[in-house]
Amino acid sequence: MFLAPSRLAWLDALRGPAALAVTMHHAGWTFIPGIWAEVDRVIDVGTWGVFVFFLVSGYIIPASLERRGDLRAFWTGRAFRLLPLLLVAFCLVLALAWLGLLPLPPGLGERPLPLVAFGNVTMLQELLNLPAVINVTWTLSYEMAFYLMCVALFAVGQARRSAGTAVALALAAVPLGLLLPKASIGGRADVLAALLGLAVVAAIAVTVLADGRARTVGAVAGGLLGLALVVLGSRGGTWQGLITLATMFAGTAIYRAEQGEISWRAAGAAVLVVLGCGLPAKADPAWIPAIVLAFCVFALAYALRERAFPRWPARLGVISFSVYLLHPILLYVVPGLPLYFLVLIPLSVLTYHLVEAPAQRLGRRLAARGPAR
Repeated sequence: MFLAPSRLAWLDALRGPAALAVTMHHAGWTFIPGIWAEVDRVIDVGTWGVFVFFLVSGYIIPASLERRGDLRAFWTGRAFRLLPLLLVAFCLVLALAWLGLLPLPPGLGERPLPLVAFGNVTMLQELLNLPAVINVTWTLSYEMAFYLMCVALFAVGQARRSAGTAVALALAAVPLGLLLPKASIGGRADVLAALLGLAVVAAIAVTVLADGRARTVGAVAGGLLGLALVVLGSRGGTWQGLITLATMFAGTAIYRAEQGEISWRAAGAAVLVVLGCGLPAKADPAWIPAIVLAFCVFALAYALRERAFPRWPARLGVISFSVYLLHPILLYVVPGLPLYFLVLIPLSVLTYHLVEAPAQRLGRRLAARGPAR
């Protein structure tokens, strides 16, 4: 019933309930809206789930990058971790929409289809003000911005400045959020969206393919572009966008303190600053409990990381990406809450074993080829 303690078991045990929380948030509004409205007045369960994910990413992504010490291997691993299932889910949405089983995603027919496809495949659609094929993929845009910034800091030898980065982002979020309450990349700025997206792809390509100074320039350019997209393109406003980034770097600061690279006092101060600046970021009574609880649950799981965790949340964490991507699609085709979960979990297990796991193994083999950069 319990998993033996391991370095990563506690992270899977966090991912599982976080994915379930996001799923329950959308399923609740779909199947039991009256009941769920009462829950949502108290705490935004979906926000809790995604901020747990952001903290987990902040903790583990820089560790993964530095363990490899290879920017090519890092980007290869990320591509094969995310894109295969993402493409399968996109194709499923379009097929079901063509069959009339679910509506086309909002705004999909209003923008050039190649541009929308490009934005979704690069996972930048949220920050480029492009329609999302699957609505929950907005979080992946912030993950991409975080990857870009982590790579930039790593390339210039400043990766350990996680606490300072978290504090700087959080403190900047307040004045910039007041000045830029809405996304500046708005309307139908097709050319601008295409140019920004291509610039990010070019920066990643240079980082992966070049050496020496060119590689560093590509990495830094990518980091600056990622930060600029969050500042200018966050649909929830710059304040929330920067707090999202700051939350991930707060997770990194905890990792740094654990490794002895910074003091626990610095990591704790970073967390407190992010919370202090982040709690007023949204005028919603359910926002504050969600953010506070996300940090508290992460801290509790971290404190218990040396202990055995129950198998079910850890196993759910392994398939959490499938659960996260597939659950909005099933809302349209499965009637009733109990049947919904009876279909979602087995389907996620299937896609994990047929799509995710093989793609990850292939990504690891490809990343192992060639010299470290």
